[in-house]
Amino acid sequence: MPAPEIIVTDTVDETIERIIGGGLNRFNDEHVGYADRQPLAVLVRDPLTREIVGGASGRSSLGLLFLDLFFLPTSARGQGVGSDVLRRFEDEGRRRGCRSAVVYTISFQAPEFYKRHGWTEFGKIPCDPPGTYRVFLTKDLSAD
Repeated sequence: MPAPEIIVTDTVDETIERIIGGGLNRFNDEHVGYADRQPLAVLVRDPLTREIVGGASGRSSLGLLFLDLFFLPTSARGQGVGSDVLRRFEDEGRRRGCRSAVVYTISFQAPEFYKRHGWTEFGKIPCDPPGTYRVFLTKDLSAD
């Protein structure tokens, strides 16, 4: 077989994600003997328009809860909504059997929010703009 061609692109569509993600998922499933990955979202809906305005999304897999995205509009901040969304996300992770959770945020986003809710920083990496960091946090879900 000739050497495969390697392509660099900024276009990643569903087909590409399915090929790469599906291949990795099959490899993991063969290694551990089961597949338990499951998406998770906790949504915030505007009570008047009924539109989704924010929330948290991620997934659970192999005993770990991944919090991938978390956004609230300014109008929903400072009212305990974020704390409620995070608590419900963590509770669903526990219900699914997750022992730990992981998230990364940016230093200007919400690291202190997570720390106030029992998350522990385990690393940070500089990013742009200068003086900014990606902050990695974890939480032991069996402790609550």
